[in-house]
Amino acid sequence: MPLFSTQFGWRGTGTTVALELLTVVALGFAVVGYVEWSSDTAVAEFMRTASASDQDHTNESSTPVRQGQTGCPVGKRKLPTQITPVP
Repeated sequence: MPLFSTQFGWRGTGTTVALELLTVVALGFAVVGYVEWSSDTAVAEFMRTASASDQDHTNESSTPVRQGQTGCPVGKRKLPTQITPVP
């Protein structure tokens, strides 16, 4: 009996290819499902943090704002109204 036979079953090859394709498709669905779940979780956490941050800011706005000293070492300069991007 030779080590490599010239006859091989096309049915076995077809079954193997079909199982491999099914496995790849199942893995694809699993990855997409995980990414969607993870994204939904991250968005929910972000929204929860943002709403907590908004509540913190509403509490801070009720306290009086200090006028006057800006903390500038050169003198009493006005705070900038716009942030300029660094090139």
